[in-house]
Amino acid sequence: MKTKILGLFLLTMIMQSSYAQQPPSETITTSTTNTPQQQEVINLSKQKWQWMADKNVDSLNALFDDKAMFIHMGGSWGKAQELTTIKSGGIWYKKAEVYAVVVNIFGNTAILLNDIDLVAEVGGNTVTNPFMVTEVYIKENGKWKMGSLTFSHLLRPVKMKQADN
Repeated sequence: MKTKILGLFLLTMIMQSSYAQQPPSETITTSTTNTPQQQEVINLSKQKWQWMADKNVDSLNALFDDKAMFIHMGGSWGKAQELTTIKSGGIWYKKAEVYAVVVNIFGNTAILLNDIDLVAEVGGNTVTNPFMVTEVYIKENGKWKMGSLTFSHLLRPVKMKQADN
């Protein structure tokens, strides 16, 4: 009887550890019905990706709140460092291929998630990475300002065709 109980216990532990090693597979899907306010934030995010690709630091300076934080795979920093990094080409956000976007609004705060493949030039090398990007916007005096931008590396493979780089 003890052998059966011990065997059942070990089997249960093995099953649990195999499930624990599987990464979550849930992702976001783009809503087909957005409120005008949600669509405004989605459009602003799309414009931001273009400004980043174009290294348009003047437009980004107006978008980024002075207290904004930027979280990357290699570190985190504030607005001034992000603008300097973009202007100098330390990170050149060449192309963001957005596969899904969702935005939730809480009062004057919008949290937008983008499932993207990002083509970027970092230190002279072009790299393509899959990211879930979290953007936080705060509406002040009728205008959205970015408060945070976080890149979270995804375990999924890159979807973008490499020829698109």
